[in-house]
Amino acid sequence: MDALKYLAGYPPALQLQVRELLAQGRVGPMLAERYGEPHAVRNDGQLYAYVQALKDRHLRKSVPLGKVAYDGKLQVMKHALGTHAATSRVHGGRLKASREIRIASVFRDAPAAFLKMIVVHELAHLKEFEHNKAFYQLCTHMVPDYHQLEFDLRLYLTHLEAKPA
Repeated sequence: MDALKYLAGYPPALQLQVRELLAQGRVGPMLAERYGEPHAVRNDGQLYAYVQALKDRHLRKSVPLGKVAYDGKLQVMKHALGTHAATSRVHGGRLKASREIRIASVFRDAPAAFLKMIVVHELAHLKEFEHNKAFYQLCTHMVPDYHQLEFDLRLYLTHLEAKPA
């Protein structure tokens, strides 16, 4: 069961289909056919511009972002593909709040749709902190096929982990 840890919450019948696809070596080609186009967001500056453009389009009235960066220390194994943080520091007599988003560096080489999905996920946390119904409604508002992308991302991560090095 550990081989499909990213798909642990899905029905056993679906997990069986995934096991068969992995055994036949069809997961990689299937995902490449569906999401083959790579993205051009290679560095932190480009990532910031990409996230800011999505934020300006969908979440205009939300708090400003202080920092957006790829993070090589985020471990997919620890189930953290991206993080959002709010830090406060004293600035004179006031508190100055800063928000930041960090995206796991595995997304540098992932298909463009997966980068968009994780960015939308982290942006949704600016308005909704918990993974509740409102959170997922916000995600599907920004990316209508969010749930399919999330499943395919889990499949992609399972494929990367199962692939011999």
